[in-house]
Amino acid sequence: MKEIPHSRPTIDDAEIAAVSAVLRSQNIAQGKQVALFEEALSRLIGVREAVATSSGTASLHLALFALDVGENDEVVIPSFVCTALLNAVRLVRAVPVIADINSNSFNIDVHDIRRCLTKRTKAVIVPHMFGMPADIREIVSLGVPVIEDCAQSLGSRSGQSYTGSFGVLSVFSFYATKVICTGEGGMVVGSDSRLLAKIRDFRDYDEKSDWALRYNYKLTDMQAAMGMTQLAKLPGMIRRRREIAALYDENLRECPVILPTCPPEKEHIYFRYVLRTGKSREVLDGCRQKGVSCRRPVFEPLHHCGINAACPEAEAAFRESVSIPIYPSLGDTEAVMISETIREILS
Repeated sequence: MKEIPHSRPTIDDAEIAAVSAVLRSQNIAQGKQVALFEEALSRLIGVREAVATSSGTASLHLALFALDVGENDEVVIPSFVCTALLNAVRLVRAVPVIADINSNSFNIDVHDIRRCLTKRTKAVIVPHMFGMPADIREIVSLGVPVIEDCAQSLGSRSGQSYTGSFGVLSVFSFYATKVICTGEGGMVVGSDSRLLAKIRDFRDYDEKSDWALRYNYKLTDMQAAMGMTQLAKLPGMIRRRREIAALYDENLRECPVILPTCPPEKEHIYFRYVLRTGKSREVLDGCRQKGVSCRRPVFEPLHHCGINAACPEAEAAFRESVSIPIYPSLGDTEAVMISETIREILS
């Protein structure tokens, strides 16, 4: 049987046609399509402006830069997340302060954020992990500038509001296997025009007369055209993710695993479907032998990087978590087969 990959982009003739039209126009760098993509995403999220960038990491870097985060300032980030957050904090020469997570949601724990706050805290970066909104209202209420990381949560909601509409700035990623994809790419959104103007200025170094340090963090019209096509498909792609999650819920209900849950006031988009089990290694190895690619949802928690931080919940999540395939093009038959494989391994 053909191997079932862990992740896969959802691309068809619509994306190919959109990119081909840009190529035929010969206006392939940052231009009209980028502006349209920025407008469409800001309108969806419900914020005033958006600035497209070359990647999610570039978006985080520029968001911290716009907030004047610099040397010796502290930025609170969760341990159970990819290294992009750590890299962005280091790019502005700030001090990363590692917080633990909530064991139920995998998101940064608001109580541990309070423990981490000092007079030097300049920002908190809050990822909405695996498509599940964090406790964003409580975190914003702490009074520290919040950057939402929506790389995995585009289209999810807390109450009636989309993730990305709560922070002073919010960032998105459009990497090949994200919720929507442009190959590489990102976006910073918000409603503070002063901050967004600063980000727009510093994403492009060319033809500026003041000689200030700037970057080459632009998105191309080819990527933006693909992004617009993907954005139009977003409701259907989220609907399909939830259908697959429901199949997993039904077929894995009797297994000795903890399945993902979501409180009624939040909407999960299931960017990842993450199981917790004391037999994570057995599941990973057994699925691989059956041609099913499963992965640890985070390569390694940040408290392993040498920063002194006590993160028992993140450590437990790292040891016990398995991310199984979930993406819009995954078929029902494949989802049932994956469930049967996991049941067999754990029986």
